Amino acid sequence: MLAAGVGGQGERLAGHRRKMAVESRVTQEEIKKEPEKPIDREKTCPLLLRVFTTNNGRHHRMDEFSRGNVPSSELQIYTWMDATLKELTSLVKEVYPEARKKGTHFNFAIVFTDLKRPGYRVKEIGSTMSGRKGTDDSMTLQSQKFQIGDYLDIAITPPNRAPPPSGRMRPY
Repeated sequence: MLAAGVGGQGERLAGHRRKMAVESRVTQEEIKKEPEKPIDREKTCPLLLRVFTTNNGRHHRMDEFSRGNVPSSELQIYTWMDATLKELTSLVKEVYPEARKKGTHFNFAIVFTDLKRPGYRVKEIGSTMSGRKGTDDSMTLQSQKFQIGDYLDIAITPPNRAPPPSGRMRPY
C-alpha cells in the first residue's frame, strides 16, 4: 500500500513536471513569435543611427572602432527601431548611386561594445539585394536586439562580384 501511494504521488509529480516543461516551452515560443509593438513615427522621436559602409564586400575590422575611432565612411541616418533592412538599403542607395545597380548585395552587421573585455564585437544580422526580394528584407533593428548607441556596419558587394563566403560551408 505504501509503495502504491509513493508511486501514485511520483506519477502525479512527474506529470506536474512534464506539464511545467511544456508550459515553459510554449512560453518561450510565444515570446519568439510575439509581434513587435508598432512604433508611431509621428509621436516617437527618431534615433541617430551611425552606419559605416564598405564597397569591397567585407565588414570593417573591429580595430577600426577602437580607442574612440570609427571608420571614415560614416552615414548618419535618423530612423526608428522598427526600420527594416530593406528600408535602410533604400536610404543607403540614395547616398551611393552605384549601389542602386540590380544585384548589389548588402550584408548588415551590428557593431556593439563588448561588456566582457575592452573593444567591440560584431553580429551579422542579415542581407538584402538591390532589385530582388529576400527573406531578410522585413527584418527590423528591434528584432535583432539593436540598442541605441550600437553601430550598423554594411558590407556592400557590387553585382559583378560574388560576396565573400560566410562561415558556412557550401555543398559542391
